[in-house]
Amino acid sequence: MPQPMNRAERLFQLTNLLRGRRMAVTARTLAEKLGVSERTIYRDIQALELSGVPVEGEAGVGYRIRYDFELPPLMFDRHEILALILGSRMVQAWSDPELAAAASHALDKINAILPDDLKSLSEQQTFLVPNFMTSSPVPELSGTLRRAIETRQQLQLHYQRADRQTSDRTIDPLGMIYWGGKWTLIAWCHLRDGYRQFRPDRILNLTQLNSHFDTTSSHSMEHYMALVRAEYGCEDTLPP
Repeated sequence: MPQPMNRAERLFQLTNLLRGRRMAVTARTLAEKLGVSERTIYRDIQALELSGVPVEGEAGVGYRIRYDFELPPLMFDRHEILALILGSRMVQAWSDPELAAAASHALDKINAILPDDLKSLSEQQTFLVPNFMTSSPVPELSGTLRRAIETRQQLQLHYQRADRQTSDRTIDPLGMIYWGGKWTLIAWCHLRDGYRQFRPDRILNLTQLNSHFDTTSSHSMEHYMALVRAEYGCEDTLPP
């Protein structure tokens, strides 16, 4: 279930909905689009007016923002915009649906307040990140794994290794690494009593347990990465 947006985000969205409208938009329509009550819309309109946003209209009729009102542009240069676009496309193609949608919305917000000479960059198709996993269960599974990492929820896996041997594992999911082609889940495996890597595309079945775990200085993603760096004799890079 999507999380309700905070007030600052809602005011930003409300401003974008009202900017440049030829016809006024009713409070009811705004409330439906933002998933709040009409009373909340009235309060938000008042907050925008107090902050200097030129809202025109009135309760019962509708609202719009004067056509010549512009939000201040973000101070991004061309390389920064290209980096944000490419990063957003990577998240949309290679992460779970919830994060993919969030990346798309974030890019829409940035694009809404860019100056015209930079806005066209978001429409360029010179740097593409194709998504060939639209029919695969891995993106949805990755979302479940990500939420389990965030909430420190233990999981039960029925897992198939590269040699096609299967086993059942109870794990503490600690983090995920994208190696440039495949995601890898880093977890503490209770069967092996140590850190193990698991490929989401080799998880045959996953059960979310009611138990949770705590991270410590010797039981965490940070500790795992410190061991990897020590093994490979590097400070800031990961093994290939």
